[in-house]
Amino acid sequence: LNAAPQRAPRQQVRFLPSPAPEGGGAVELVAASVPVLADHPLVRGPRFRKLKIGAGHRLDVKASGVFVLGIGHGNKLLTDLYNCHLTKVYTVGGLFGKATDDFSDTGNLIEKTTFDHITREKLERILAVIQGTNQKALLMYSNIDMKTQEAYELAVKGLIRPMGKSPPIITAIRCLQFALPEFQLEIHCLHETQQYLRKVVHEIGLELKSSAVCTQVRRTRDGVFTVDDALPRTQWNLQSVREAIRNCQLKVQTELEKTLA
Repeated sequence: LNAAPQRAPRQQVRFLPSPAPEGGGAVELVAASVPVLADHPLVRGPRFRKLKIGAGHRLDVKASGVFVLGIGHGNKLLTDLYNCHLTKVYTVGGLFGKATDDFSDTGNLIEKTTFDHITREKLERILAVIQGTNQKALLMYSNIDMKTQEAYELAVKGLIRPMGKSPPIITAIRCLQFALPEFQLEIHCLHETQQYLRKVVHEIGLELKSSAVCTQVRRTRDGVFTVDDALPRTQWNLQSVREAIRNCQLKVQTELEKTLA
């Protein structure tokens, strides 16, 4: 950052002595615009001596996907976005037929079970029950009277969210792929952890009279940020980071105005 081109120094008006037109050694004061010396690199020193970087909703070591960072002033915006209680979206992979101590496919094996009786229809029936139960929890923690005009307007805009901290809530869940023994889910949720999502996969296996482990947890959206906004490792350089900040500024501003107004 310090090696990048800097903005031009500020200008200020100074009255400087100048020979008078009539000569004879006379001097007059003339208004002139000169740079502010306090902005000169030799006076100011390096513009950046340290850079504060904050982490948004974290990902554990077994998860991947969108991970939002705040740089400088962006740390305050991270707090504002956190207070918006925005929905996050995950792609979660599962494998029927075994259970482990940490609900992931890399954990210590506890048991093996049969899974031939499981169908996509049975799986989707369980997912519908999970979504219905969580919708009731969402309404309870939102502290909104559902018979009011305010509730109707918030529902239309999709802004019904918990007003404070709440247990993990799944706002939507659906099956993306099903090919026994593997399956893949898309989960929209609030206040979750990746371990909670692995436990959901485990509980789905139990509800289907079998067992299941989680093979993948990948976050595809964190509030206004999607995979398309993310920088892969090959683009972790100053130019790409600056472009990403510029591209996301309007998204963040629009969401904050809509939600916190």
